Amino acid sequence: MTEPLPLVLAGARGHGRWHVANIRRLQELGVVRLVGICELTPLTEDEFGGELPAQSADFGELLDSTGARAAVICTPIPTHTDLALAAASRGVHLLLEKPPAPSYAEFRRMADGIAEAGVACQIGFQSMGSHAVPAIRELIADGAIGTVTGIGGAGAWARDEAYFRRAPWAGKRRLNGADVIDGALTNPLAHAVATALALGGSTRAEDVTGIETELWRANAIESDDTSCVRVTTAQGRPVTVAATLCAEHPDEPYVLVHGSRGRITFWYKQDRVLLQRADHGPEEIEYGRTDLLENLADHLANGAPLLVPPAETGAFMKVVEAIRLAPDPAPLPESAWHRPPGEERRVVPGVDGLVAAAADTLALYSELAAPWAAPREVSTR
Repeated sequence: MTEPLPLVLAGARGHGRWHVANIRRLQELGVVRLVGICELTPLTEDEFGGELPAQSADFGELLDSTGARAAVICTPIPTHTDLALAAASRGVHLLLEKPPAPSYAEFRRMADGIAEAGVACQIGFQSMGSHAVPAIRELIADGAIGTVTGIGGAGAWARDEAYFRRAPWAGKRRLNGADVIDGALTNPLAHAVATALALGGSTRAEDVTGIETELWRANAIESDDTSCVRVTTAQGRPVTVAATLCAEHPDEPYVLVHGSRGRITFWYKQDRVLLQRADHGPEEIEYGRTDLLENLADHLANGAPLLVPPAETGAFMKVVEAIRLAPDPAPLPESAWHRPPGEERRVVPGVDGLVAAAADTLALYSELAAPWAAPREVSTR
């Protein structure tokens, strides 16, 4: 029987609590063994919910003292590359939370360093573990919906104003001179972008030939909370993803594959697929999912292929870079948003429909005549 994989978790608060619960689940199955937690402020036993493993604010020292073979990094975005390289230099394998880096240069530094060290790295796009992804790719390859004409993505979520105060880097494009790029498309709804690119077969950096961005904010933040992006791909399949954190009626995000003879809708958080095609009734299927940390452990023990190695996130990082280089998000006029009674959040009326229309038509907000989006100049170059 394979010994459990000794593991360190960097970042156990916030989203890190999800990793704590998942590590506990895998620990009970004998897949991993949590040997250390890296936090600037140590966790208490009450906070952790049980007996604590070793703790240290020094990630490298913790890896050395525990003999960990793998690490989960769930820390602020600007710290990802340095922590990943600290692990790689010690031969420690990685599950690195998304977005993997705040810029394409930092992504390349991380990915190249990991490749040179010869360690395995999984990027934490959990939707890529859905069994629906290969199933949809197979449907496309089999011509189930005819010729694919484009991919849309829609994410209409709500976040209260406290969400943007949850950490010093939240809602920031830069902090203390370092890139953060914590926007709707690059962090909370990054899965919509990555999944849309994956279903279109455009996951690597070289698959991207052009990117258009439209970035706005209703909240008093630096980054975008209502934005859309259109990616031109080498395959000629446009990918348009629209997102907001200011939805009137928040709903499950989804990716929509458009074909000449039908469409496939994928609610990626639910692993649920709706196939609609000519001369057939609608078919809805729910799929299972492979956990990414479990896949990393299986890769190390049995040679199973990694589901999300860094190279498969290169196209997503090209989108992050385009958003990083874009003009700072424009504030929406106060007339374009309001706070619902009794709620500490900002809502943009009509944005739910705009998000859905962008995924449905592959158009940007400005092309959909959003009242707060200026008409775009048409380039003939």
